[in-house]
Amino acid sequence: MGAKLSGSGGGKYSVEQNSEINVTPFVDVMLVLLIIFMVAAPLAAVNVKIALPNAVAKPATNPPKPVYISIQPGGRLFIGDFPTDLAELGDTLRIQLGDKRSPEKERIYIRADRDVMYGDFMGVMNALQDNGFYSVALVGEDKKD
Repeated sequence: MGAKLSGSGGGKYSVEQNSEINVTPFVDVMLVLLIIFMVAAPLAAVNVKIALPNAVAKPATNPPKPVYISIQPGGRLFIGDFPTDLAELGDTLRIQLGDKRSPEKERIYIRADRDVMYGDFMGVMNALQDNGFYSVALVGEDKKD
């Protein structure tokens, strides 16, 4: 808002409020931006005509289903939903992965209860390494605020 200090109406020192918005500078800026975009848009487009060759690559396959090992308190082990034990862990993993997936490149996700003993956890890690599974990820729960 602006104040009117002189002019018609009232005395020499009367102050009136002017509540009209001057949109002329806003319109000027918008027109300048419009002209800039109208000039710049055609320059950004590629106008060179070429004949592209056909793509011969096979489409990407879906990523493999992740393998989860769950450790419950007391040392009970599960691969997915199926119970197993530490001695059979490597063989059971190989059976579940099948022949198409190699243990060296396969990522194994470990979910462990917060009350699991460190020795039980390290036993699973050692069994995985002994059987050639070197890519291991630990799964945690997101903190809720």
